[in-house]
Amino acid sequence: MTDIAGQVTPATATDGQADALRRADVRPGRVVVLTQGGPNPEIIINALKRRFPDLVVIAEKPESKTAMLRQKARRLGWATALGQIATMAVSKFGKPLARRRSEAIIREFGVDAVADPALRRIQVDSANGEAFRRAIAELKPAVLFLVSCRMLKAQTLAAIPCPVLNYHAGINPQYRGQQGGYWARVMRDEANFGATVHLVDAGVDTGGVLHRVRVTPSRGDTMHTYPLLLTAAGTEIAVRAVEDALAGRLQPQPAAGEPSRQWYHPTVWRWLWTGVTRGIW
Repeated sequence: MTDIAGQVTPATATDGQADALRRADVRPGRVVVLTQGGPNPEIIINALKRRFPDLVVIAEKPESKTAMLRQKARRLGWATALGQIATMAVSKFGKPLARRRSEAIIREFGVDAVADPALRRIQVDSANGEAFRRAIAELKPAVLFLVSCRMLKAQTLAAIPCPVLNYHAGINPQYRGQQGGYWARVMRDEANFGATVHLVDAGVDTGGVLHRVRVTPSRGDTMHTYPLLLTAAGTEIAVRAVEDALAGRLQPQPAAGEPSRQWYHPTVWRWLWTGVTRGIW
């Protein structure tokens, strides 16, 4: 497992000679990305495309807001679920204020958030549907990389005959689930403000950790820019993990002694209180 630490700058580059030796071991094979789309996933997709030109994207439809609400209510109760949905709705008003910081992050890390129209994209309704399984059978990927998609059911995972990796905007196992960067700050644990690439199993971000990167957010970062910052910083570990998979040298590390917890979106009352009292938005 590799951990990369740094400030709000591109992740430190590996030694050139070691990097060349590592890449020489990579065997040919198709890389497939599964995503629901959006600027942040496109950053990962474009980084992988530059290293692996024979890349194909499977794009699944996002879940409806109604379905999301019902799922949250079943897990957490209606009051908490409605409070979380309210946070997502209210926080949208802050997006225009975060635009300048977002543009700065993209410049600083030299990443590209624009979807490449030349990439082959296969549309499916759900990653757990028959169309997705047919696409996997047709494409025969050597690696399947997940970024911003729904959880794969156990029977779906069983039908995928290759390593399945996931990019997570949080440090696993401490900040599994949603808004890992936000909760690291709220918990006064900014040393664990970072991102993870891990193997996928049937749990929520519980698969073996492959690589992690840690960065330091600026005072101008908020819930709107934490995911972008972590994604921009995480492109190197995404590429490295796929190279490892193609070279047959994946080495997942057990999280011995590290606390494990699944997090969710904050409720609107928690989010507002933390923002007003501590300046963490």
